[in-house]
Amino acid sequence: MVHFLLLAVCAVAIYLSCEWFVNAVEWLGRRLDVGKMAVGTILAAFGTALPESVVTLVAVTSGGDTEGKEIGVGAAMGGPLALATIAYGVTGVMLYLKRRRTGVSGALSGALPGAVSGPGTARAALTAPVLESREAVRRLAKDQTWFLPIFVVKVALGLVAFAFKPALGLLFFAAYAAYFWREIRSGADAEDDDEEEELEPLKLQPKAASPATWAVLLQTAATLVVIFFASQLFVHQLDAIGPMLGLSASVTALLLSPIATELPEIMNAVIWVRQGKTELALANISGSMMIQATVPSGLGLLFTSWHFSGALLWAGIVTMAAIAYLLTTLRAGKLTAGRLAASAGLYGVFAVGLVPILA
Repeated sequence: MVHFLLLAVCAVAIYLSCEWFVNAVEWLGRRLDVGKMAVGTILAAFGTALPESVVTLVAVTSGGDTEGKEIGVGAAMGGPLALATIAYGVTGVMLYLKRRRTGVSGALSGALPGAVSGPGTARAALTAPVLESREAVRRLAKDQTWFLPIFVVKVALGLVAFAFKPALGLLFFAAYAAYFWREIRSGADAEDDDEEEELEPLKLQPKAASPATWAVLLQTAATLVVIFFASQLFVHQLDAIGPMLGLSASVTALLLSPIATELPEIMNAVIWVRQGKTELALANISGSMMIQATVPSGLGLLFTSWHFSGALLWAGIVTMAAIAYLLTTLRAGKLTAGRLAASAGLYGVFAVGLVPILA
């Protein structure tokens, strides 16, 4: 019961910390004068994915422990899988529930083909476009276009062995640096309407119309520390609860732990959708996926043999299928809450396929 209680406490702590984090990171984006999408793809994603990358770094560099290095490689594969399926799926479900409650906004009409105006219905909530602007659709599709070939190379390298393979880890760091530069430049070049958007007061200084920079930085750093330790404690509780539920350690590590490590991104998405900021929610997920596809992979290539088991290969295949599905839907201009929610079903496909592999 202690493990279940700690699990609940950690989940609440992560959610509340994410409430404060998204509040601070929006003000941080205003201070740094970056575009709205870059707040999600760079600032929020970097903040929530950095602790996970640190965990991977510790796992793969902590000595000659084979099991520890396998955990690091598993984390590098499990993170993108959870984001491409569960995180996008939860965003779709939250958007559907919000639209059912508040109605599908008439502001969507004319934004994209097939937009629905007027009172929201269950069908309208499922079929109305997720994003209001074509520019947001284009940028999200571009993120997936960056991610997919990098991830394909990442999986392919797990199937081969050659002398200079570790050195290729540096190319993954370079790929993220290029993505980072593109996002910052795109945010600077795009029409910036952040000044027109009224942000919620900083929670650390609720009465200040424009909070102090030190307060923004302090709230951002403090929430990241809480998110990091609460997430790690959450994972440890899952590791203890798994055997109680009759799950093997490998099943727990491949099925439950990735969801736990990506919980901050999922919570951020829930909060931003609730606030009506779907673009930021999706940008946070896509930006986190780019970090997960490059930084942990680079570390894994540098410090491990980067050789995939059948389970890791299956995780890679399902991740690629999820991104191909999302990219096809985006390019067709048909990304809806229903189609986004369907992404979560691929995690079920992964779970079913994992059974015979582990057996």
